[in-house]
Amino acid sequence: MKKLLLLGDEAIAQGAIDSGLSGVYAYPGTPSTEIMEYIQASGESKKLNIRALWSANEKTAMESALGMSYAGKRALVCMKHVGLNVAADAFLNSAITGANGGLVVVAADDPSMHSSQNEQDSRFYAKFSFIPALEPTNQQEAYDMIRYGFDLSEKMRIPVMLRITTRLAHSRSGVVRKAMKQQNELKLPDNLRQFVLLPAIARKQYRELLDKQHELQQLSEDSSFNYYQTGSDKSLGIIACGLAFNYLMENFSETPLPYGLLKIGQYPLPVEMVSKIYNDCDAVLVLEDGYPIVEELLKGTLNTGKPIHGRLDGAIPRDGELTPNIVAKALGIGFQAGKDIPGFLKNRPPRLCDGCSHSDAFLALNEAILTYGKGRVFSDIGCYTLSALEPLESINSCVDMGASITMAIGAADAGLVPAVAAIGDSTFTHSGITGLLDAVNNNSPITILILDNSTTGMTGGQTSSAYGKVEDICRGVGVKEEHIRIIKPLRKNHEENILIMKEELAYQGVSVIIPRRECIQTLNRRMRQQAKMKTFEG
Repeated sequence: MKKLLLLGDEAIAQGAIDSGLSGVYAYPGTPSTEIMEYIQASGESKKLNIRALWSANEKTAMESALGMSYAGKRALVCMKHVGLNVAADAFLNSAITGANGGLVVVAADDPSMHSSQNEQDSRFYAKFSFIPALEPTNQQEAYDMIRYGFDLSEKMRIPVMLRITTRLAHSRSGVVRKAMKQQNELKLPDNLRQFVLLPAIARKQYRELLDKQHELQQLSEDSSFNYYQTGSDKSLGIIACGLAFNYLMENFSETPLPYGLLKIGQYPLPVEMVSKIYNDCDAVLVLEDGYPIVEELLKGTLNTGKPIHGRLDGAIPRDGELTPNIVAKALGIGFQAGKDIPGFLKNRPPRLCDGCSHSDAFLALNEAILTYGKGRVFSDIGCYTLSALEPLESINSCVDMGASITMAIGAADAGLVPAVAAIGDSTFTHSGITGLLDAVNNNSPITILILDNSTTGMTGGQTSSAYGKVEDICRGVGVKEEHIRIIKPLRKNHEENILIMKEELAYQGVSVIIPRRECIQTLNRRMRQQAKMKTFEG
């Protein structure tokens, strides 16, 4: 393949195109902007019909990429380091949902704050969320790591972070391309509840994420991006992370490096290699372009040689909350073991209230969407998330506030048409409007159900910020008037509601259906209050 002279950002972009990319989502921010710009300008990208869209913010970008991954295709999401703060809700939860199609998150850090308000190090986010991170040394490695990152994501079924810094993003070097891979076919997750983070599901998948850590650790030990070489001078060993390796080698361009060297490009930290250099040398110098994350891990908080017990060595369970019994057991003192619950007693799962308007809305949706097949309804945070369970089993995602619309965008971009988003009136004003704006700007073929029960039902019935405004907001964002449909979710209107939903599902653009009926709980409360007032007045 021919050799190109590319910025680090451009090497990442070309590497993604050559890796079978189907969509990239981003919000502009130095030093990451050129990744999206390169893909948008690429003739190859256009020919391959790669979706390359600016999003309203980093959160919606992350969620759209997650939606494309849900649909089985490879997705890239790019942002600068502070943008990761905006995307953190979806980013951290995506580690627990896992990935279906390969999902790579590029976080571009800015040491020295060339155009930023802080110097934060995105590697902490990767460590915090228990996902692998890659840190390239040069433009060629940036290109190679993107390809490896997509493969790693699909192998381990989790997102992968690629962390770069300003100097790599905005400097040029020769990059040799490799053979282009075909895009993935549309493929839904084997488990259609994988992306539904109800507590029972999330607890199970969090344990699965923890179980992957040993293999991720071994992959780092075996990675070609990490290597250790001994030196003739044992007085010092050097650990060089990512771009810092270049800064080191520039000082030894004419003479060989006499010290032991551990180059790190893949995380989690290769502990065996770190132990080897630590034991081989009298002192260790850690070079990293950013925060002292490796240095802190190497030093430890109390480096006195005394054993430290806790969640890492299993004295305290790695998942779940602490209890007096867990603490007592760790201390080696007596604890009370409760009796097991008899097998004939089963937990009562939560369900929608009797008479809930959401039940009637999803019953109609289930019938309207039947001809298209299951697995295409993206939901949000609210009471209606319970529709994932029996008897409705209507929804296929619940990731974070506002993710329903943006995941539907990404899934539709991947070819899952029609895609449906279900979001409550309160959640819509919390985090859904920006996603709707993305959908309108891109004319996405999605149908959005804004489930308007005139309250913030899940948290106790507070007044919804959307009360009396839903249609106006949709018009203001740009949804066409004829595709804003209001229905009353009642059994007597069932057939009429199915017909309306079928019409909008068939529309190749953005449509909004507003099932509107007051929450049964707030209605009962209001009726009781009115009855009390009448009694008082009488």
